[in-house]
Amino acid sequence: MMIDNYGPTGRELSITQKLFEINWGLVMLLTVIGCIGVAMLYSVVGGSWQPYALAQLTRFGIAILILVGVALVDIRVWMSLAYPAYALGLLLLVGVEIIGDTGKGATRWITLGPITLQPSEIMKIALVLALARYMNARPRSQINHPFTLAPALLLILVPTILVMHQPDLGTALLLLLCGAGMLFLGGLSWWYIGSAIMGSICAIPLAWRVLKDYQKDRVLTFLDPSRDPMGAGYHTLQAKIGLGSGGLVGKGYLNSTQARLDYLPEKHTDFIFTILGEEFGFIGTLTLLSLYALVLFYGMNIAYSSRNQFGRYVAMGMCLILLLYVLINTAMVVGLIPVVGVPLPLVSYGGTAIMTIMFGMGLLMSVYVHRHVEMKRA
Repeated sequence: MMIDNYGPTGRELSITQKLFEINWGLVMLLTVIGCIGVAMLYSVVGGSWQPYALAQLTRFGIAILILVGVALVDIRVWMSLAYPAYALGLLLLVGVEIIGDTGKGATRWITLGPITLQPSEIMKIALVLALARYMNARPRSQINHPFTLAPALLLILVPTILVMHQPDLGTALLLLLCGAGMLFLGGLSWWYIGSAIMGSICAIPLAWRVLKDYQKDRVLTFLDPSRDPMGAGYHTLQAKIGLGSGGLVGKGYLNSTQARLDYLPEKHTDFIFTILGEEFGFIGTLTLLSLYALVLFYGMNIAYSSRNQFGRYVAMGMCLILLLYVLINTAMVVGLIPVVGVPLPLVSYGGTAIMTIMFGMGLLMSVYVHRHVEMKRA
C-alpha cells in the first residue's frame, strides 16, 4: 500500500502545491450547476430566498469547502478508511431501522444531536470506497472467479437490502447499479451480467409481491399514467405538462405555471427539472445536461490519469453515481421509469444529498491531486 512515487518529481507535495493541483475548472463547473439549483429554488416559491434558496446557497458554500478539504487528503488515507467508512454506513443504516425518523411513509433519516442524516446517501460513497479497495487488492483477471466475486456482491447487496427495507427503492436501485457498474469496469464478464438480467426478469413476480402498495401504484401509473390522473398518476402527468409547455426556449424565469399555481408536488426536490424545462425550455434542459456531461468528461479523464488502481476505481465510481443520479431523475420526470424519488444532483433541495455529491467530487479531486501516487495492492 505504500508509495513508490508521490508526484512527478518524486517529492511529496505541500498543502499550497496541492491547492494549485486542484482542477479548478471542474470546481467552477460544479459551482455553475449549484448556482442553477439556487436560482431554480428561488423561482419555485415565486421569487423568494426563503425557505429553500438561501438554505441551499449556504449548504453549497459549505460543500465547496468540504470538497477542497477532501481533495487535500492523501488518497492513501481514503484507502485506509474505505472499510471503516463502509462499516459506519452499515451501522447507520441499522440505526435507521431502530431509531430512525419516519416521514411520508418511509423511515430514512436518523437524528444525531442537531444533525439529521440520511444514511443511505452516505452509503453511496462508502460503497464506492469499499469496492475500490476490494478490487484494488485483486488482479482484474480474478474478478470473475466465484470466490472473488461473492464478497464483492455481498458488499453491494447488504446495504441495498437495508435501504429497500426503509423503503427507498430509488436509492436501493442506485446502490445496486453503481456496484454492478464498478464490477463491470473492473472486468466482470458479460456472462454474469446477462445471467443477472435474466434472473431479474424471472424474479419480477416475486418482487411484485414484496413491493409496498404505493410502489405498486407507481409501477402501474408508469405503465398507464391516465389510470389515476388525480392520484398516483398526478406527478407524472403534471411533470410532462410542465416540460411540454416550456417548448424550445421556455416561458421565462419566474414564469412557471406549475410552480406559481402549485400544481406540481415536490417541485423543489424530485421534480425541479420540470420547473427548469418550463421556464427555460429545451435549450435550458439541454444546457444543464451538457454541464453534467462536462463534469463526467472531467471525471473520466481523472480516472484515466491516475497511476494507482484504487484511485481509478474511486474516480469511476463517483462518475457512475453522478451519472445514475441524473439518468434516474430525468427519466423519472419524463415518464420513462416509475417515480422513485431520486434528486437531481446539486439542483434539487436537500442537505445530505448535496453534501454527499460534493464529498464524492472531493474524492474525485483527491484522485486528481494525488494521481502520481503508486500503491501496492492491499
